[in-house]
Amino acid sequence: MLRALLATLLILPSAALAQDRIPSHCIALADHTQGIEYLHKAAFTDAVQDETIRLRYIDHASFLLQTAGGLSVVTDYTGYLGDVDFVPTVVTMNHAHSSHWTSMPDARVPHILPGWNADGGPIYHHVDLGEMLVRNVSTDIRGYGGIEEAGNSIFIFEVAGLCVGHLGHLHHEPTPEQFAAIGRLDVVIAAVDGGYTVDLPTMIRTLKRFRSSIIIPMHWFGTGTLDAFLTGMMDEFAIVRAGSSELEVSLSSLPDRPTVVVLEPRYLSSTEADQ
Repeated sequence: MLRALLATLLILPSAALAQDRIPSHCIALADHTQGIEYLHKAAFTDAVQDETIRLRYIDHASFLLQTAGGLSVVTDYTGYLGDVDFVPTVVTMNHAHSSHWTSMPDARVPHILPGWNADGGPIYHHVDLGEMLVRNVSTDIRGYGGIEEAGNSIFIFEVAGLCVGHLGHLHHEPTPEQFAAIGRLDVVIAAVDGGYTVDLPTMIRTLKRFRSSIIIPMHWFGTGTLDAFLTGMMDEFAIVRAGSSELEVSLSSLPDRPTVVVLEPRYLSSTEADQ
């Protein structure tokens, strides 16, 4: 059951990097109870509730993940987040196209994590921030000169007892070894363009194999592509068009039925704090 939450929250507290991390459920199956809370009027400057995360769709493949302790992650970071001077704790990047990375990331960002190894071969990230663990699993991408081995990373964020996976610019179905390394994902953010990444049947098959509670589509170029993806998922997943760019979720509020939640992209705005 989904509940709309219209609330004005307190201003975001300073980061508490030493906060203990709730043990993740990446491998063990999490218990499901009713309820996702999605926000219509929350701002990225607002506080996040305890044992909860906020996900904000910024644009294309970029999401902002925020925690109750004040940590923040931007995925597939391009250097532009909106008309704000906001410095995340962590940024991740992928190598497929310039719309997924930048050669000039903000030097103030404490943890800049490329999803590829400039020297070739896989790259390994295991960044323990206390409240959150960030790790990755390398996958291959198609390049102009053929296959770039380990050119993409699936980034996994373990926080608030949840495991959130961002599949990046995935170009092939993960191997059994990669599925095992990824583990359980409660929330998956996946590209559903059907061409630039993997074809829709492959992506749908991959997402159904994860058996995650929440799927958030990204990297869709128009409603036609998005609707084709939703049609392929609706036999096993509830479909929710949140009408918002934000979603708040906790381990105790995962939906009873696996659910695709469609978020609308929106850049960060300096006017949000005044809403």
